[in-house]
Amino acid sequence: MEPKKATIKILEDVLEDLKKGVDTAIGNYLFKGYRIQVSRYKSSGTERYMRLYRRRKDMGLCVRCGIKVTRKNPNTNKLYRLCDHHREITDRKN
Repeated sequence: MEPKKATIKILEDVLEDLKKGVDTAIGNYLFKGYRIQVSRYKSSGTERYMRLYRRRKDMGLCVRCGIKVTRKNPNTNKLYRLCDHHREITDRKN
């Protein structure tokens, strides 16, 4: 994942989020040619995948491949968590 371009204001907001313990501060930032990486120390693979899947689902992307999900569940009127291809091979196994 490419680092986000950062300004002093963005870095100050990241520091405030870190003080509060909010996970939105996690990421890579690019400031004047320096890459600043904010991540949890010694987080397990499961925690990293949970954050990745949560972020993808919130953005309306397939949690497996990351492409945009277009279909909604008719019962809840929310986007599915998987694209049509992965819904077919994962949720509808015979």
